[in-house]
Amino acid sequence: MAKARIDPVDWIIKLLITVLVLVCVLPFLHVFSASVSSNAAVMARNVKLLPIGFNLYGYLTILRDQSMIRSLYMTVYYTAAFTAVGMVLTILAAYPLTKRNLLGRNVFLMVFVITLYFSAGLIPEYLLVHSLGLINTPWSIILPLALSPYNLILMKTSFQSIPESLEESAFIDGCTHFQILLRIVLPLSKPILATLVLFYAVGRWNAYQDALFYLTKSSLYPLQLKLYNLVNSYGEAEQIAQEAGVVHVAQEVLRPASIVFATVPILLVYPFVQRYFVKGVMIGAVKG
Repeated sequence: MAKARIDPVDWIIKLLITVLVLVCVLPFLHVFSASVSSNAAVMARNVKLLPIGFNLYGYLTILRDQSMIRSLYMTVYYTAAFTAVGMVLTILAAYPLTKRNLLGRNVFLMVFVITLYFSAGLIPEYLLVHSLGLINTPWSIILPLALSPYNLILMKTSFQSIPESLEESAFIDGCTHFQILLRIVLPLSKPILATLVLFYAVGRWNAYQDALFYLTKSSLYPLQLKLYNLVNSYGEAEQIAQEAGVVHVAQEVLRPASIVFATVPILLVYPFVQRYFVKGVMIGAVKG
């Protein structure tokens, strides 16, 4: 019986994948270990991949701090509203652009594509948001980035992969464009819909720069802006510990605990859409 031939290329690929996995996992493992280690071990930089002097003071501080819980609530609200608005706008823009008889179709496409390469800049964007009266409102976080041209192109390409004969049959049966969109196109586009929901949600969850510019009321801060202030300001960490009534936690422990606290919720969402993710990206990338 002949022995199976060992392909060196396969081993090289496996080695590269292993290295990439470690590059992604080890930093998070280090942060988690620091978040559950003792103050002395973290401050002495003795924590590598495993916790030293296990304690949960960092998480206890976060859970007792009402401002952190408020920021978590605001982040969930921003993410849900942003994703819903973004998906509605993307669907309503992508579907008409799949129609060859749409007047000015190529012009509209060109306008969207241009925004992928050029932008007005930060100052004009801030002036626009200010002139619309959106400063210090949730809408300043939800509206400006709600429509992604990249996601629009992915969805348009996916919609174009649906056979035209299905829509023609629906037209013959008396369906309108909205009925076709709701009853035929969207049910057949679940992979790309799930993929773009993940894109919008993760992008909004991790963003903080726009909140840094548009929000000055601490009650409206998202969790990521709270985390940004915590990482860059010793006074912020001290204030959180005092408000939580926990005096046994150092800033070096509170920081990684906050990072894990902000990261875990979005990680819990991914498994529910993971099975659609690769399929949706491939459909939006190669069809059309």
